[in-house]
Amino acid sequence: MGNELNHDVHPEYPVSWQAAALNGLLRGTMKPMTSLLLRNTTGMALASRVMGLGERVPGILPKHVTIEQEKFGACSGEWVRAGDDLDEGKVLLYFHGGAYFVCSAATHRPITWRLSLTADRPVLSLDYRQGPVHTLAESLSDALAAYECLLERGYAPEDILLAGDSAGGHLTLASLLALRDRGMPLPAAGVCLSPWSDLSNSRSRVNHWSDPMLPAGRVDWLARRWTDGLDPCDPLVSPVYGDYTGIPPLMIVTGSTEVLREEGHRVALSARENGVPVTYEEWRRMPHVFAILADVLPEARMVFKHISRFFDAVESRRAAAVLSDAEAAA
Repeated sequence: MGNELNHDVHPEYPVSWQAAALNGLLRGTMKPMTSLLLRNTTGMALASRVMGLGERVPGILPKHVTIEQEKFGACSGEWVRAGDDLDEGKVLLYFHGGAYFVCSAATHRPITWRLSLTADRPVLSLDYRQGPVHTLAESLSDALAAYECLLERGYAPEDILLAGDSAGGHLTLASLLALRDRGMPLPAAGVCLSPWSDLSNSRSRVNHWSDPMLPAGRVDWLARRWTDGLDPCDPLVSPVYGDYTGIPPLMIVTGSTEVLREEGHRVALSARENGVPVTYEEWRRMPHVFAILADVLPEARMVFKHISRFFDAVESRRAAAVLSDAEAAA
């Protein structure tokens, strides 16, 4: 059972023509645009406004997917259900990406509805507070508050999954560390898609030129902005420095050409050293958070099958533990 959760995966699927074309498109549009805008507050505001306009365009969802708005104190979110026969006694709490200043639960529905289908449960996609108005600590506070609310509503911790992408992957890791440190009951597992896990000055940048989407210099600029006045090596600021002892199983998915690839790999290695089962997957030539492109990329659709296998392995591990405890008590 341990081997099903604790291994490295390098999928051998041939890179699709869709992925090759999309990488070229991103390299010629998204990357230079990001390099131009992310240099000052004005550029950030413009980028945020452009993304905000995109959120107002209704996405095409399958007919079996329903969206229900939710309010959690200072923040909000939405329930995403991919069907009527889900296990309503279980839940997946999702944190969207967007570098802590753009995107929302709505922008990430291509991921969240598929996770609902994959995990056979509703997904609560959180709209946590973001910069530049709010701090990393406030984003984390919203994430923890949403998790505690789920516990208060009667969900058992072993019936809760955490997941997130990019900045949301950062928030997933920070939430797990914070919950552990506070002595809170932990969820069954965590899934991180292209997690942004090192905001310190000591990070090394691989794939500086090969990443088709993210300019490394602008990622570093954002990291300096969000960590101003903080200890960038604090595990809740840079989870790559965390001690993961006692954390539930993790799945970390990256693309081989991402500037954030090495950060995700370092978290996987560190967590394993602390006794945590980690499924680490590195997909050849896939762009940052490629799962959000499942409407057009075959590889993005396939990654959800891999996530499903991870969830199945987590459930089997839990069932085996329950059986072992029962036999010991007999």
